[in-house]
Amino acid sequence: MKINHIRNATSVIEYANNRFLIDPMLGEKGSFEAFPNSPRQEQGNTIVDLPMSIDEIIYNIDAIILTHLHLDHFDEVAQQVLDKDIQVFVQNENEANQVRNVGFENVEVLTEHITFNGIKLIKTPGEHGRGEIIETMGPVCGVVFEHESEQKLYVSGDTVWYSKIQKVINNYKPEIIIVNGGDNQFYNGSSLIMNGYDIYQVSKEAPNSKIIVVHMEAVNHWNLSRDSLKELTTELNMESQVLIPDDGDYYTFDKLS
Repeated sequence: MKINHIRNATSVIEYANNRFLIDPMLGEKGSFEAFPNSPRQEQGNTIVDLPMSIDEIIYNIDAIILTHLHLDHFDEVAQQVLDKDIQVFVQNENEANQVRNVGFENVEVLTEHITFNGIKLIKTPGEHGRGEIIETMGPVCGVVFEHESEQKLYVSGDTVWYSKIQKVINNYKPEIIIVNGGDNQFYNGSSLIMNGYDIYQVSKEAPNSKIIVVHMEAVNHWNLSRDSLKELTTELNMESQVLIPDDGDYYTFDKLS
């Protein structure tokens, strides 16, 4: 398994000889407006450049996984440049129709029983915030990857820590976990994705797993910096477990023997 963190929640995951593109946000720096009612209104999104060319990112992609359709997970550039015949997985039929409406022809809704080229893809739940904001933000999902030759991978998507995330970890026991951990917020002060405390809860629940924290310092409403999270991992003795990639970094994990 090779995980190439691109930017924000966008990753390219090589898993059991297949290349998956996760939540593609491929536009240039400043290609869409800042999210309202949040910090850094002077900075259009995304606030950082891509670390590599779009051609490099989308080369030989076998499938796309969209955990939800917010602009910072599936932007207009991604909609324009990606092959319309490629396999796309989404969380529900409403979003499947939206993706079909922008020209994609091979769209499938994730369930707990999807198999793609021998790889199990298991839809997992998420909550995009806490309290009343959840309804405003709308539904989200994550996904667990399983294959006999690979370690188990859990991509949490845009969610905070809550009981169902704990249940996913206990049920599937993933060796590798990717969490969206920039503590993005609007001015009401509620975390929309994981904050430092949430990441600590993941580490306690999965002490033998490697945790990769993404969705950091890329869109205007981020609240948890990489440096602050690094300080926290040292303080809480998580530094050997929690990986905090810069844009463009990648990690390789051995296959199962």
